Amino acid sequence: MLDRLNDILGGTGLFTRGGFHCEVGDNVPILPDGRIARTLLLVGNAGPEMWRQFEKERNLDVKDPLDSWLLQKLEKASRATGAHLLLPNSGPPFIPLQDWAMRAEPVFRSPIGIMIHPEFGLWHVYRAVLLFAEHIDLPAWSAVENPCDACEAKPCRKVCPADAFTPSRFDAFSCVSHVESAAGRNCRELGCLARRACPVGRRYLYDPDQQKFHTEAMVRAVRLGYGSEDASG
Repeated sequence: MLDRLNDILGGTGLFTRGGFHCEVGDNVPILPDGRIARTLLLVGNAGPEMWRQFEKERNLDVKDPLDSWLLQKLEKASRATGAHLLLPNSGPPFIPLQDWAMRAEPVFRSPIGIMIHPEFGLWHVYRAVLLFAEHIDLPAWSAVENPCDACEAKPCRKVCPADAFTPSRFDAFSCVSHVESAAGRNCRELGCLARRACPVGRRYLYDPDQQKFHTEAMVRAVRLGYGSEDASG
């Protein structure tokens, strides 16, 4: 099934990001037909390949071109495999995506909250969850250490000009206020400085226009969600 799914996703920059066999404590929802999901697979991307393909095919006539493009590819994959599609931001209720990711493959919460992968570093995203009623054979993955544990310098925690990454939370309002200011041009045009400071997975660094696109999307999301209020809550 994983090979078939990757064949369907071929040429998009999307690929399977691991999976697991569902257990009661995983909080996996019941399928629309009332059956229990027995296998969960994650689909995502790493590096700039997906963005480059999107740029070739993007439809400028739709409101959210990336979301629209992704949905088309993901729905095609779910239909072809008989899976139930879940999207990370389709809630509430929102799915515990980070918890599922740590069950599916060797990823860890980094000091700045983004999931870090031992190969991709911070340059990867989970785009969808596919639920199957069937028990699908999954390849085993070897346990690896969190690369952040071996990083003594932890530059990601030190370079943020807005001091947005506190030990307990991400201060989204401070981040956005800086990004929108004259001093925030570096982060605004090239992406999060803290994220770029991580030494892991440097060859998967996003293209500058990809970085800028996601920064602009983050700013819009914070402003829509919090208005002029402090986003820290």
